[in-house]
Amino acid sequence: MNMSRHRIHPVSATTTLLLCALLAAAPLQASQHEAQSYPQRPIRLIDPYAPGGGSGVVARLVAAKLSDAWGRQVVVDNRPGASGAIGTELAMRAIPDGHTLVMGTSGSIAISPNMNRLPYDPVRDFIAVTQTSGQAMLVVLHPSLTVTTVKELIVLAQGQPGKLTYASSGSGGSGHLAAELFQSITKVRMIHVPYKGSGPAVQAVVGGETQISFNNILAVLPHVNGGRLRAIAVTSPKRAPAVPNLPTLAESGVTGYEAMSWNGIFAPAKTPRVIIAKLNAEVVKALNSPDVRDKLVAMGSDPVGSTPEQFAAYVRSEVARWGQVIRENNIRGE
Repeated sequence: MNMSRHRIHPVSATTTLLLCALLAAAPLQASQHEAQSYPQRPIRLIDPYAPGGGSGVVARLVAAKLSDAWGRQVVVDNRPGASGAIGTELAMRAIPDGHTLVMGTSGSIAISPNMNRLPYDPVRDFIAVTQTSGQAMLVVLHPSLTVTTVKELIVLAQGQPGKLTYASSGSGGSGHLAAELFQSITKVRMIHVPYKGSGPAVQAVVGGETQISFNNILAVLPHVNGGRLRAIAVTSPKRAPAVPNLPTLAESGVTGYEAMSWNGIFAPAKTPRVIIAKLNAEVVKALNSPDVRDKLVAMGSDPVGSTPEQFAAYVRSEVARWGQVIRENNIRGE
């Protein structure tokens, strides 16, 4: 038998290198195609609060820009309830292909998971796309309350323990925790009335159902400017440019007080990184556009536009910071 007919010829070094190069390039080409073809259908941006809140204002501004840029409709879908947990869980369980996103807030991402057993972990179950904005909260009162300063509010609350009511976007939300921190430092006691979002909470104070709210500046400033609410302080460490005449709570005698509200876009875990990168680039571009930036600044918000890595690190630090505040003050969800 002539074995030469069945001889296996060795593969040349050049052929081996070529095969390796083709195999290495395949995933890159697939990723590039994935990014180029995204989005393939309308995108749902879940706002886990009722319409009218601060997160919704930012969501709609960004959604309009993304729709224009990609020629695909970006729909803001309000899914309120459980301090943002219902809508956030809905996003967590979505297919991780970039077509379902969620507006995360300091309440739903950093605070509520420290106070309640939730079906999602803010770090494990989501990929941070970018922080969209940060803003102070305002301490606002129904005009029927005659007080005009924080010191006067403290005196009034001390004289009527358990009588004054304050509205929040929900148990475990930013406004709830901001008010609880205020009570912890000042040793006053007020009654918490939770609502399904910043918008309903603001309307409750405007309508006189409740008397006070620590609420996102985006949601309350139009009512302050319209005379329907009285603002007496900001919760940030520095005065807010939109209301420069309002003192901070720390300036008003509540030593060490600081509470900021923030918003950002998240995608479900396992969303491809190339899609996250494309989302980040376009959202940051939207935030830097003069019309969006001017609108946010005029409403008292500070546009951010961070990288995914910067936002992820900030989220981890916020989860840790608020967790410490909650434990030290024994604050519990309702």
